[in-house]
Amino acid sequence: MSATTVGTRPGAMSHRQIMEALSGLLLVLFVAMASSTIVSTALPKIIGALEGSQTQYTWVVTATLLTATASTPIWGKLADLYSKKLLVQIAIVVFVLGSIIAGFSQTAGQLIAARAFQGLGMGGVQALVQVAIAAMIPPRERGRYNGYLGGVMALATVGGPLLGGLIVDTDWLGWRWCFFIGAPIAVVALVVLQKTLNLEVIRRADVKIDYLGATLIAAGVSVLLVWVSFVDSNFAWISWPTLAMVGPGLLLLAAAVWVESRVAEPVVPLDIVKQRGTALSIIASLAVGMAMFGGAVFLGQYFQIGRGYSPTEAGLLTIPMMAGILVSSTVSGRMITKSGRIKPYIVTGTIVLVGGFALLSFLDHQTPLWFVGVAMALVGAGVGMSMQNLVLSVQNTVSLKDIGAASSTIAFFRSLGGTIGVSVLGAVLAHRVSDQITRDLASAGVPAGSTSGGSTLNLAALPDSIQHIVRAAYGDATGHIFLISAAIAVVGVVAAVLMRPTSLRSTVDVTPSPAQDQEPVPALSR
Repeated sequence: MSATTVGTRPGAMSHRQIMEALSGLLLVLFVAMASSTIVSTALPKIIGALEGSQTQYTWVVTATLLTATASTPIWGKLADLYSKKLLVQIAIVVFVLGSIIAGFSQTAGQLIAARAFQGLGMGGVQALVQVAIAAMIPPRERGRYNGYLGGVMALATVGGPLLGGLIVDTDWLGWRWCFFIGAPIAVVALVVLQKTLNLEVIRRADVKIDYLGATLIAAGVSVLLVWVSFVDSNFAWISWPTLAMVGPGLLLLAAAVWVESRVAEPVVPLDIVKQRGTALSIIASLAVGMAMFGGAVFLGQYFQIGRGYSPTEAGLLTIPMMAGILVSSTVSGRMITKSGRIKPYIVTGTIVLVGGFALLSFLDHQTPLWFVGVAMALVGAGVGMSMQNLVLSVQNTVSLKDIGAASSTIAFFRSLGGTIGVSVLGAVLAHRVSDQITRDLASAGVPAGSTSGGSTLNLAALPDSIQHIVRAAYGDATGHIFLISAAIAVVGVVAAVLMRPTSLRSTVDVTPSPAQDQEPVPALSR
């Protein structure tokens, strides 16, 4: 299939032009990231106000991650074929509409549906910002700009929980403004990008988007995640509902692999995925995704439900993790630009990540806050050193024509890791909390139905004696889910160690040679 490149060489952009365009990209990325972190501290009150359950609590997050994950490879593939600028603008519009709809939700079910729609735009923003940066900045300089990227993401993850806490703690605002507040900021980003973002357009003849493959992937993952949410609580591991859900889910994913291996423009290009560097980066990204999303979601709930802090206080207490991300991503980005080496920072990051999770596994409802802070700082440092650098590593092993697909593929699997992580950890947490509350209520002589449904997340409506039981249950169960996270993060360490050393290239590889068209992995400078 022939390809022609339209426009000027991205590397010809001046530093000022790059920074002007980057300001719009980083602004919209900040809004998308903050929309997730705002919810992380506000969600206990939101679900409590909507009388939702722990399972619905998890699915407010899972639904967003799932649609973002499913749409990410499509956005990335479209970015290789059409105007990146137009696609970013479309993603922003979808995100704004989803935010407004979520703000008007009346039930937990409506909120889950609205967040799923919002996730479509969020997935586009997160994937396309990295694609745009890769298209306009030479790889040798990308480490420095990735430091800016990591800094903005850290700012969003630090400011989001604080902002969410302040909003839900302010009576004249209320939780709905957690969703409304991002809309005007996203519109400002839209205007900035309209004036500053100018990228080359890659056009190909006879383009076919693999909607079938994307649908099969989303459907297969969705069925398995629904099964994870209800197994062992609504039905047994070995039962006909398990067979009815796991069997079709695996068949859908198998069909997706078959489709991806045969279509001309797969959403997850298997020829790129099968390369050693990309495959190992994918495995490591799954672990990092679980850290990034699982940590933010369940630590916010731990501080509020398990320890009794307000949403604003919970946001303040998560600062050590966010500070770890900010410092490590900025410092590692600059050091990579200076040395040109990527692997040492990824390996170190994944090891630190395991250490942080291992410490968090000791959490209960009485753990000293200084200990929790040290553990969170380690998790943040691990995420900051590994998350963006895994994308950078892959971008230096593919030609420009595949950068969009490769970058979005890594983002896809990182989001998939977060989706699976939140769903699995949420299901484990719900099961352990339910068992402990039932057991402690029985010991206290309280009827088992006293906290049925979603009322355990609406602590204000419970008697003081039952509040203590619920808080202890949530506080003690949280450590167990982080022990699972530590075990999974070990896989990320192994993958990082097995990666080949990668050096930053000094060109953006705009016009690959015929040999590069046949072999998507150009020679690396050592």
